[in-house]
Amino acid sequence: MSAPAKKTYMRAGELARAAGVSTDTLRHYERKGVLPKPRRSPNGYREYASESLARVLLVRRALAFGFTLDELARVLRARERGGAPCREVRALAAEKLAGVEARLRELASLRDELRATLDEWDSRLSKTAAGGRARLLESLAARERGDGGNNPGHEWRGRKK
Repeated sequence: MSAPAKKTYMRAGELARAAGVSTDTLRHYERKGVLPKPRRSPNGYREYASESLARVLLVRRALAFGFTLDELARVLRARERGGAPCREVRALAAEKLAGVEARLRELASLRDELRATLDEWDSRLSKTAAGGRARLLESLAARERGDGGNNPGHEWRGRKK
């Protein structure tokens, strides 16, 4: 019969390097509750259980998917209390997807607006003498005002005070 495996620990710097984060990040994760507080060695060094690496990697991947540390802390606490927060995790992921899809729509709209603006600017530039000003940036403000960019945007000049 073999003896139970001895639990191994990693110092903060070792864990940070292995996970690709800083030791400050580890401390932040501890404060937020997504990483258990480590034990302290006799000389005061923070020592993390070997499974802490998997936890940090899980947190980093979840953050990349848009989860917040507060959301992760809530889910992980529920899990550690014996709960099964799978439906909550799924609902949170659905919210993240909805946000990404909304952002994609915004980006597509911005892309279309940029294309139209570049077309307009190309037209302006083709009618502008070399070295002349086409007032491209001013046309952005005119678009915002809704006059289609036809107003040169410098009506404030020449006004008497």
